[in-house]
Amino acid sequence: MSSLDDYLHERRAQFERELVDLLCIPSVSASSANRDDVRRAAAWVVDQFRGLKLKTELVETAGHPIVYAESPAVAGAPTVLVYGHYDVQPPDPLKEWISPPFEPAIREGNIYARGATDDKGQMLTHIKSTEAWLKSQGKLPLQLKFLIEGEEEVGSTHLEEFIAKNRTRLACDCVVISDTSQFAPGVPAITYGLRGLAYFELNLTGPSQDKHSGTFGGAIANPANVLCSMLAALINERGQVQIPGFYNDVEPLTPRERDEFKKLPFDERGFMQKLGVEALRGEEGYSTLERRWARPTCDINGMLSGYTGEGAKTVLPARAMAKFSFRLVPKQDPKIISAALEKRLRELCPKGVKMELVSSHGAPGVVVPLDSPYVAAAERAIEHGFGKRPVFMREGGSIPVVAIFHDLLGVDTLLLGWGLDDDNPHSPNEKFCLADFHRGIKASAHLWQELGQIKRT
Repeated sequence: MSSLDDYLHERRAQFERELVDLLCIPSVSASSANRDDVRRAAAWVVDQFRGLKLKTELVETAGHPIVYAESPAVAGAPTVLVYGHYDVQPPDPLKEWISPPFEPAIREGNIYARGATDDKGQMLTHIKSTEAWLKSQGKLPLQLKFLIEGEEEVGSTHLEEFIAKNRTRLACDCVVISDTSQFAPGVPAITYGLRGLAYFELNLTGPSQDKHSGTFGGAIANPANVLCSMLAALINERGQVQIPGFYNDVEPLTPRERDEFKKLPFDERGFMQKLGVEALRGEEGYSTLERRWARPTCDINGMLSGYTGEGAKTVLPARAMAKFSFRLVPKQDPKIISAALEKRLRELCPKGVKMELVSSHGAPGVVVPLDSPYVAAAERAIEHGFGKRPVFMREGGSIPVVAIFHDLLGVDTLLLGWGLDDDNPHSPNEKFCLADFHRGIKASAHLWQELGQIKRT
C-alpha cells in the first residue's frame, strides 16, 4: 500500500484544484435558471470516470441526469456501490456569505463554497481514491459501481424508479455513502443508524371568512385556537407522543449501544452554548444523544393563521395551518403512523371546524448491524485514514435512499462521513476541512483494500 499512499500524498494539490473546479459550478437543482449548470456538473463527473477508463453512462431522466459508472468485476471479491450527489442547495441568503458561494475560498484550512461538504467534496473523495488505485496499482481489489445523482436536494424524484428498473445492474454486497459527519473534530465516526420521517400539513377551516373577534368571539370555534389545542395534545408533559400505538414498534437501545453513547466525548454545556439555549428538553428517561438519535419525536415546523402584520387587528381567523413532522426510528412504519395520526386528530377536532390532513412524504428509519464484516472493514480503513478508530453513532436526520437501497437491493449501507457538524450544509458559509478531505480520500482508498479481502459466500 506504500505506493498507493505515496500517490495520494503527491497528488494533494491536484485533488484540491479539482475540488475547486467542481465547487465553481452552481449546480442548484431546485433552480430552473441553473439547469445548464446542473448538466455541466454531471458532465464534469462523467469526465472524471471516463478519465479512469471506467464504463460510464450519463442516464437521462425527466429531471436532472444520473451518472453511472463501474469497474470490472473481481472474482471472489465483493461489489460495492458508491452513492453520492453532484447537485447542491440554493445559496440564499447571499448577503450572509463571507465569500461568494460559487467562488471557493480557503480560510484557516477550510474550503468555503456551496456543496463543499454536501456532497461534492465528500463524494469526490471516493472518485479520487479510485483514481489512486488505478494509477498506482493498475487495478482495484474489488468491483466498484458509482451512482451519482443530480436531484438529491429536490427529493431524488427519479432515483427510486431508476434503482427499481436496474436492480440487476446495481446488484452489490453493500453501499457506501459519505454525506454525514464525524462525531466531532478529530473523532471520526461510523453512522450505523438513521431516523425516518413522516411529514404532514394540517389545514383547519371555520367560518367562511375572517370575523370580528369581539362580535363573534365565544360564539364560534376559532381555528387558530383549535389548531394550538390539537397540536398540543399530540405530546404530553413528559415529551411522549400521544398517538395510540405510536411506540408499538419502537425497539429499545441495546446495552452495548447505550454504553457506546455514554463513552462519546459529548459536552452538554458546550452543546447548549453552541445552540444558544439555557436548558435541554425532550422525552424523559433518555440522554440527549439517545433522544436525538434513537427516539421518535414530534415537532411543529411552521404555523400560519390570522393577522400577522404591523399593529393590531382583532380578528377571529377563518383558517389555520400547521406543518409538522415525526422523526421515526427503525421498525416504525410511516403509513401506520399516518393512519393513527389522522384518527387521533379527527377525535380532537371539534364540530364547527373542518379538517384536512395532507401527508407530504415519509421514509422509514434504518439501522446497520454492528457485527457486520463490512462495518469491521470500515473501522480499519478509517483508522488508516484518520489515525484513530472511529466511534459509532446514529444520526437524527433521514437519508431516504438508504432505505431504498435496503428495500430494493437487499443491502445495508456504510455511512462514512468525513465532514463536521459545523460545516453549515444548507446554510451560508458551507465549508469542508481540507485535512479531512485528504483523510477521507485515504480512508476510502484503504476501504477498498479492506472490503476486497472479504470473501463472498
